[in-house]
Amino acid sequence: MESIYGNARPELEAVMQTLLNTVTQIRIDMAESQGTDPVEHILGRIKSEESMREKCRRKDLPETPESALSEIHDAIGIRIVCTFIDDIYTIRDRLTALPFIRLIEEKDYIRQVKPNGYRSLHLILQVEDKHYAEIQLRTISMDTWAAMEHHLKYKKDLNRNTDLIVRELKRCADELASTDESIQTLRDMIREL
Repeated sequence: MESIYGNARPELEAVMQTLLNTVTQIRIDMAESQGTDPVEHILGRIKSEESMREKCRRKDLPETPESALSEIHDAIGIRIVCTFIDDIYTIRDRLTALPFIRLIEEKDYIRQVKPNGYRSLHLILQVEDKHYAEIQLRTISMDTWAAMEHHLKYKKDLNRNTDLIVRELKRCADELASTDESIQTLRDMIREL
């Protein structure tokens, strides 16, 4: 079976590496200006063949390189986990200001929290007017909640106590968000000193 990415996989890998290198340079610049690295960790991946094929089927698209590379915009995925909320927006601003990056879409689930409590900033970027990448920016707390929610619910049939589980996950998300805001306030106070 032909690759869902055709012969573009090496290009996708190169674009992903360019984005990772770009974020590394932004981290270095920010660490020099503010004294600490704003990123706790960063992960990059190319969506697996099967995941991309499944997404094409779910969106009722043909399983072709055209669909995978032009219709679906998350073949390349980068997750950037920051220490502070403000750093998320600073990194977004620095990324989208670069001449070879074009912001296609932004979904701010930090300011517009999903009903289940999920928080993250999602960007769809087009790199060098060709390939698309989804960037997710989160704090450590947001990333922890998302990982735990995924672990607890992913591919599980939650027929019993579903409402209670959803409420408790939302409560946990809200508590972690409150902690993020308190930590941000402490950082701002320390900077003013």
